[in-house]
Parts: sequence; C-alpha cells; structure tokens
Amino acid sequence: MFSGLRDLKIQNGEDLKKILSKAQSATECLKAVDQFQTKNGIPMPTLQAALPFLDLHNTPRLEFHQLAFDELRDMLTERIAAIAAEGRDEDRYVKLELLLEKSFPLVKMPAMQPVILQVLKYLPEVPENILATVLADKELYRVCGVEVKRQIWQGSQGLFAEEVKPLLKQYIAEKEAALFSSNLSPLHNFMSPTPKTRRQGDVVMTLTRMIGKNVILYDMVLQFLRMLFRRTRKVHYCTLRAELLMSLHDCDVSEICNEEPCHKFTWCLDACIREKFVDAKRARELQGFLDGVKQGQEHVLADLSMILCDPYASHTLVLSTVKNLQELLNQNALPRDSPELILLLRMLSLGQGAWDMIDNQVFSEPPLDLEVVTRFLPAMMAVVVDDYTFIVDQKLPSQEKTAYPTALTGAFTKFLKDDKVACEIGLYYVNNTARMMNRRALQRFLPALAGSHSDMAFRDIFLHLLTGTLATLLFDAFGSEEFCSAVFDGFLLTAFRANENVHRHALRMLLHLHNKVLPSSMVALVKTLEPLESSGQPVKELYRQLTEKLEAHKKSHCQPQGKGPSSLDLRTMHTVPGPCSTATAFTPQLLFDTGGGGAHSVSSPAVDKRSDDGLPGDCTDMRLACENLEKKVTEHPT
Repeated sequence: MFSGLRDLKIQNGEDLKKILSKAQSATECLKAVDQFQTKNGIPMPTLQAALPFLDLHNTPRLEFHQLAFDELRDMLTERIAAIAAEGRDEDRYVKLELLLEKSFPLVKMPAMQPVILQVLKYLPEVPENILATVLADKELYRVCGVEVKRQIWQGSQGLFAEEVKPLLKQYIAEKEAALFSSNLSPLHNFMSPTPKTRRQGDVVMTLTRMIGKNVILYDMVLQFLRMLFRRTRKVHYCTLRAELLMSLHDCDVSEICNEEPCHKFTWCLDACIREKFVDAKRARELQGFLDGVKQGQEHVLADLSMILCDPYASHTLVLSTVKNLQELLNQNALPRDSPELILLLRMLSLGQGAWDMIDNQVFSEPPLDLEVVTRFLPAMMAVVVDDYTFIVDQKLPSQEKTAYPTALTGAFTKFLKDDKVACEIGLYYVNNTARMMNRRALQRFLPALAGSHSDMAFRDIFLHLLTGTLATLLFDAFGSEEFCSAVFDGFLLTAFRANENVHRHALRMLLHLHNKVLPSSMVALVKTLEPLESSGQPVKELYRQLTEKLEAHKKSHCQPQGKGPSSLDLRTMHTVPGPCSTATAFTPQLLFDTGGGGAHSVSSPAVDKRSDDGLPGDCTDMRLACENLEKKVTEHPT
C-alpha cells in the first residue's frame, strides 16, 4: 500500500507507527500525530481552519482526504492527456518524461497507478529500464496499456507470440465451429457474411489494436500466419491475413498500409468479394498488380498467393469464371478468346499454389496448364449446355424429351482428378447444381468427385456448402433410394473412414434427413456410420444424437400390440368405434409417399371422412385431428 513513498522521502503509515511506539505518554502521541498531519497534509492555511468543522459533522479525515485525492488524480490524468495533445513533440514528451521519472516509484501503489499508466500510454518511447521493470512484474505487465506492451513486444518476439497464439486458436476454432454448425441452410452459411462483417470479429479487432501502427509487430503476425499455414495447411490463416490488412485499412493506419506491397491488390480483391464478381475494370487492375511485381521482389508473390488462397477469394474467382463461361456460351465464343477468363484462371492457379510456394520458398508464378483452357473449359461448357437442355426439356411434352447423360466424359473426369484449378471449378459447379435442385446432374457428378484432385471434394468448406444445400433444398429427394445412394454410397461413404471430417458432415446431414430417408436405407447408413473406438469425440457425439433422434422418432410412431389405448391420443389408438362404422387404423407409413422420392404429405385415407365424427375430410394437421377426436369421444363416451 505504501510502496515507493519512502523512495520519494515521503512519510507513510509505517513511519507513524515507529514514532508512536517511541512515545512515552498520551500527550506525546497526540503531539506526534498532529506533527505528522501538519507535515503530510494538504498545505492550505484556510483548509486547516476548516477541518474542525468536519469533525463537528462526524466526517472522518480519511474520507475527506480520499475524496480530495481522487479529485486531484482525475485532474492530473486529464492534464496528462492535454499535455500529450498540445505543443511540439519535444516539449510535451520532455514534460511527460520528467513526470514519469518522479512518479514511477509509486507504480505499485494502487491509488497512484492510473496516473503512471496514463503517462506511459502517451510516451512514444518508454525508457528501457522502465520497460524491463514492467516486464519483470507480471501483475504490472497485465494492467499496462497496449501502447506500452507494443514497445515490449517489439523486442520480445517470443512474448508477442504467446499473446497472439490464443487469438489464432480462437479464430480457427470459430471458423471450424461455423463449418460444423448444426444449422444447415443454403442462405446462411459459411460464405454468407460480408467482408466488412467478418473483419469486425473479436479476434481481428483485437489483433488490430495490438499491432496499432507498429510495422514490426505487423510483420511478426504475418510470419506467424505463414508458419502456421505451412504447418497445418489450414486456409483460414489466409483469410485472417487478408482480413487483418483490410482491418488496418479501415482504421486508416497509413504507416502500415503504405508499406504493405499487397495493400492495393487486397483492397481491389476485397471489393470484388463484396460484390461477388470480378468485373472487367477490376480484372485489369488486378492484372496490373500481378504484372507489376518487380525483379528482386518476387517474395511478394507468396503473400499474393496467400491472399488468393483465401476461400472467400477463391469462391469469388470461381463464381466469376462460371459466369464468364455462361457469357461465352451466349456469344458462341471460345474460352481462349477471353482475357478476363485467362486472368481468373491465372489467379486461381496462384492461389492454389500458395502452400507449395511458401513451403518450397520458390517465389515464381506457377504456369497455367493450357489444356485447362483448350480442353477442360469447353468440356465444362458442354456440361452447362446439357443442364440447360434438361431444364428446357422438362417443359416439353414427354414424347419430345431427350435422354439426359448419365455419366461425365473420361476427359472431364481426368481433369477433376489431375488439375487443381479444374477441380475447383468443378466443385463450385456441383454446389451450384445443388442450389438449382438438379437431381440428375448431381447423380451424374457426385461419383466423379470421389476421385477429385488431392481429395479437394472432401474438404470442409465444400462439404459444408453442399450438405447444407442437399439437406434443405433437396430434402424431398432423399426419399428416392437412387438419389440417396448417389449421395452417400457414391460419394460420402467412399472417404468417411479415411477423413473424419467427412464422417461428421455425413452425420450432420442425416440428423436433418432421418425422417425422410427410406427406413431400409437408414438402417444401413446408421450401421455403416457407427464410430470406431478410435473415432473422435465430435463424431461419437453426433452419432449419439442421431440414434436418440431415431429412437424418439420410432417411439412416436410405434403402435401397441394387444393392449387398449392408455389415453385418448390418436397416435396410440388403433381404432375409434363410431355409431355407424369403424375408423381406419393410423400407421406411420400413411404419412409418407414411399413411391418415388416426391413430396411427402399426409395421405387423406389415414382418417375416416365421416362428417358425423367431427374430423375434417382432408386432414393435414394431425394435432387438430387429435383434439377434435378427443373432444368428440368425451362428449359421447358410448
């Protein structure tokens, strides 16, 4: 409590105790206390005369001095802020340094600590001896402002890494939680948040505050991100690299943005991601940045490749590529004749090669495979034509319809297996096909994805988007055994043992489809997807939830055998006797159309259509039927 007062030659409570212990009488004690108050009190003659009035009002001197101290401390804090904002740098910083030199011995005194921390906050360069003192005291380091910590981190990369590490872990955990969320939706998914929303997250904003205007700390964070990306291959670090730069851009940190060679490129690409399209004007700007990398600065390509490896950037580039292909179809033009399309492929190739470039430290743009332009993209356009033709065919009379292809060409499948860029485009098109609810196209594509390049089809982001679309927009289609087999047997089950994330996505989807998949298929899937002893806890938890849902669903539709109903609940009653005829027995099979995967609805024969029974003729709400029936039986118990 009195730490530092003795260093400033100011008496404290311990000194008063020693004086009182030497006093021989009560008179000497009172005299010593009076001398101590006179020497250490507020030196105002008018105040000394007014203090006895406080005694008359039973106001303790301690309370008065504490209030006076708090008021003076607040005034001093405001004055420090004013000094830091006025005058020339040399003058104001000299004043602050003198104040710090006089007050720093009291830094461990709780009442004075806010004043000293305020002085430290406004000093651009804190003396090394004070920084060393702060670093040696964990409690003092904890309460120091980030402005002081920046100066400590600048000279201690290990300490800065310890501060940043939990934030990076939290960022990855948040991304993975979003990918494995139980909420499956084609509208609100991993790709839905805008760039502005994403970089206003807690982790990005905290890192932005920690870096401030310090270029050295910014470079340290980039080193951490490159190292972790190289070690884990997680593309979320690429996302964070772009979001951090744009967050500093939003905060107008020109000290960093002006020095960052990727700033303008990232800014332009961020605008494209926001609009979900790369138009011709921005394409020319992006090409100018890529072509403007000077000799001797090839290492910049590694940062550009990381920014292009960001899943949101890749998604925008592929979306723009497919739109360009559709425009070329309308114009009867070839892919090789579109410079915008060639640039998109070039950026996709650079982004796909980010990990190899950082790992090998070979800073050169990977060459674009010309066969992707001359063979794969025309084949892709043929697939698009097939799908458009199928959509038009559905509107024609049955005798005029043409057969839809059941498999992809060998050349197309080969590109999906051998080329990263081609596989990325193919995966996006599959997801887009699912959004268009084209079941035939999906049954054609999904088996080919099982052999995709480097198992790209089994990565979390693609599976997250695909399963979210399948389980919602194509919910009814899973009543078809053919379609269900194409999704599970032909695609997901080919890799779920080797890739636990595929196992998780399959279980997530079944949690939403359990009451739609045919019972025979459901039994086989549950048995196949049963976790092993070595499976992770998330898989076991999802499987437990699935089995509980199935059990609850089974109990809700089970019918008692040989016993009368225990309550007047239609779900537990076989028949309801009436005065004229017998009601039809209700069974779970009547709820679903098991004929072929169409829309499932309550069948009208499930409930007798007698008007005198009080039941509606076409019962679509079983709960209302239960209430009406219970009411009727209560009124007429016989």
